[in-house]
Amino acid sequence: MLVRNWMSKKVISIDVEDSMSQAVSLIKEHKVRMLPVTKKGKLVGVVSDSDLKRASASDATTLDVHELLYLLSKIKIKDIMTRNPVTVPPDHTVEETAEILMKNKISGAPVVDTNEKIVGIITRDDLFKVLIALSGLGKKGIQFAFKVEDRPGSIKELTDIIRNYGGRIASILSSYERVPAGFRIVYIRAFDLKRDNLPKLVEELKGKALLSYMVDHRENKRQIFHDLWE
Repeated sequence: MLVRNWMSKKVISIDVEDSMSQAVSLIKEHKVRMLPVTKKGKLVGVVSDSDLKRASASDATTLDVHELLYLLSKIKIKDIMTRNPVTVPPDHTVEETAEILMKNKISGAPVVDTNEKIVGIITRDDLFKVLIALSGLGKKGIQFAFKVEDRPGSIKELTDIIRNYGGRIASILSSYERVPAGFRIVYIRAFDLKRDNLPKLVEELKGKALLSYMVDHRENKRQIFHDLWE
């Protein structure tokens, strides 16, 4: 899951000498939250919708519309941009990128190659798309969450049962976070399961691992059995 495969490749940028009003227009027109700022084609900063709001908020209540528009046309991007922006390379994984965005408390970052050329933008929205794709949510199937023994074959035992009921596996995700040694949390999403057979399926699954919950996304039904972290 590399950034290059999930980033927005259409880059809308703005020059340091452009005005704040031009930035506002670009953000509205292209429905983006951040613009890379360039000087002679080189990345020198970023300006976000938050930067624009902060720059105008202090004066907005004391100016009429014409005065505010005049102010926006006179303020230069170089005066309000964030300098030395956080960037990521296209061969970073999306997990690494999510950690960078979270650590720096930013909503996105320009993607820059080894020649310092801007090749894309990666944002939280792009990361959300990755999460949705990985989880198989689009299949609108059923997700099961388990606490299982961390041993060879423990996950296969669960997927075999689901397949025996006609289920097709859309995704399997697992984690060792916040669980005792010797266990792991496993999330299995499956589709094509017949709802009439679910009670029997659930009982068989419970015989193999601690079943925490079952969420049926097609029917919007949820059953909670155990807290995963109890």
